[in-house]
Amino acid sequence: MSIKMLFPPTTTKVNMFSSPRVNREIKFRTERNIEQYTEKSDEDIKARIKELDYEWDTERTLEVNFALIVVVTTFIGAIRNKKWSLISTIAAVFMLQHSLQGWCPPLSVIRRLGVRTATEILEEKETLKRVLNQRG
Repeated sequence: MSIKMLFPPTTTKVNMFSSPRVNREIKFRTERNIEQYTEKSDEDIKARIKELDYEWDTERTLEVNFALIVVVTTFIGAIRNKKWSLISTIAAVFMLQHSLQGWCPPLSVIRRLGVRTATEILEEKETLKRVLNQRG
């Protein structure tokens, strides 16, 4: 296996390991959003762009979930049973795996829930900005 396969490009790593069906659904939803907003007022488009600034991407979603798992299981391990600390270790391994390879078991669930990558969010945002610029 080449180093490029071990460490895929940051901007495409999630899509490479997501189901093609899920990628298509997310792409379709993004295109539908763009279509709907091109028919709306400049103010509505600007409001949508602002919303996109705050949309959680896959990275943030995974980071928060992993952090919560580590905090909760470390706390439970400290006050109840040290075996809970094993879950913290597993979460850390998954996060490392995702950081390096772009894949980890929770990612498929997050993607099926419709969480987009930063690149997918940016695509919608930049397209809407172009629509505004074309209107003058």
